[in-house]
Order: sequence, then C-alpha cells, then structure tokens
Amino acid sequence: MDIVQLIRDLIGKVVIISWMLFLLTWIIGWAIKGSPIPSSKIRRVGQGLIEDAIWGAFWVAIGTSIFWLISYISSAIGNVLPKPPVPELP
Repeated sequence: MDIVQLIRDLIGKVVIISWMLFLLTWIIGWAIKGSPIPSSKIRRVGQGLIEDAIWGAFWVAIGTSIFWLISYISSAIGNVLPKPPVPELP
C-alpha cells in the first residue's frame, strides 16, 4: 500500500464516520425537539443538537474538500517524482 492509497482510505473512513455521527445527532435532536414533553428546556436541548449537527455537517463538508485537495496533491506529487537511480556494480 502506497501513501496515496493510505491517505484516500483514511479520508474515506473518517468522512463516513463523520456523516453517520451527523445523521445520528440530527435524528436525536429532532426526536427530542418534537417529543410531547411539556418542558421547554428539553426542547431547547433538541434545538441545540439540531443546530450543532448542521454546523458539524458544514465543517465535515469543508474538511472533506480539504482532504480531497491533500489527496489530489499527494497523488500528483507521487506521479511526478522519478524513481531513484539504481547504482550499477562493475
């Protein structure tokens, strides 16, 4: 496994985990906010979870773009560099 494949694999795993965490937080937030509990403090907690999940999704999207750029640059550098010379023995 070369460095480019390692970076792409790591980026893919981190992004999938991040999006799943966003989805879980968003679902829990809406479930708490929409629950028939008369306490407004609990509903505010649900609203806070929803807002945090949306901010998290924004930063995951930005981070994914940056990780993609790093992967692209590393693959471009990996393809441009020539192989080191092999010394010939007399």
